[in-house]
Amino acid sequence: MTAEESRLAAAQAHCAALVRDGDPDRYYATLFAPAEARPPLFALYAFSSEIARIRDTISGPMPGEIRLQWWRDVLVGDARGSVSDHPVAAALLAAIAQFRLPPQALLDLIDARTFDIYDDPMPSTGDLEGYLGETSSALIRLASLILAGGRDPGGADAAGHAGIAYGATGLLRALPWHARRGQLFVPRDILDANGVTRDDVVMGRGGPGFVAALADMRALCRRHHAALGELRRSVPAQIRPAFLPVALVPGYLRRMERADYDPFATLIDQPAWIKIARLWREARR
Repeated sequence: MTAEESRLAAAQAHCAALVRDGDPDRYYATLFAPAEARPPLFALYAFSSEIARIRDTISGPMPGEIRLQWWRDVLVGDARGSVSDHPVAAALLAAIAQFRLPPQALLDLIDARTFDIYDDPMPSTGDLEGYLGETSSALIRLASLILAGGRDPGGADAAGHAGIAYGATGLLRALPWHARRGQLFVPRDILDANGVTRDDVVMGRGGPGFVAALADMRALCRRHHAALGELRRSVPAQIRPAFLPVALVPGYLRRMERADYDPFATLIDQPAWIKIARLWREARR
C-alpha cells in the first residue's frame, strides 16, 4: 500500500467511525452493502453528518456560513490549505472522483442546509419537501450512484419519496433538540391549520392543536412511505442498501403514537438489535 492509499484508508476509517457514532441507521444499513462500496458510502454519509451538525458547533449564523462556504470551496477546488488534512473532505473527494458523483448535488445539499443555521420557520409543506429532496433524497440518489458503480441506476422517483419519508421522520425525532434551540421544521401551513404558533413550539407548549399538527406531519411521512412502496419494483436490487434506512420509518412513527409520547422530551429510537433485524428482513425482500 502506498502512502497515499494509506492516508485514504485512514480517512475512510475516520468517516466510518463518524457515521457509526452519529448516524447509526445509515451505518447499519451500509453493512448490507458490498464491502467495496462501504468506504465511499461512509465518506458520503460522514459529509452529510458534518454539514448537518454545523448548527450544533457554532455561536451564530456567520460562523455557520463560513463553514458551509469552506465545503463549497472544497467541492469546486477553491479551498485554502491542504484539503487532504481533513479526512472527511479527502474521502469525499476520492468518492466523487471514483464514481463521478455530480458536485452540483452536493452543492445543493449545502445550500439547503443553510436553512439550519437560522431560526426562520419552514414556510410551507412544499418548502419542507423541497428541503428534504435536496438533502435526504439527494443522499439516497448519490449513494445509489456509488452502489451502481458510477452509473445512473434509475429509481429517482423512489429516492424522492424515500428521502422525504425518512427525512421528515428524522425531523420529528429531533423535535426536542430543535425546539430547545428555537428551531422549527414543522411547516407554517400545518401549524396555521391547527391554530399553533412558532412560539408555542419553541416555548414547549403543546396542546390539542400541536398534537394535531404532529399527526399531520406523520401523515405526510406515511404518504411518501406508501408512494415508495408503490415504486419498489423500480429500485434495482443493486442499490437497495441506499434505501434500507427507510424501513425503520414505520416503527419510529408508531412509537410517536403511544400514549406516553411527549414530543418535547421523548427521544424516539430503537435498540441496535431491533434496527439490524428490521434492516436484515428488508434486505432479504
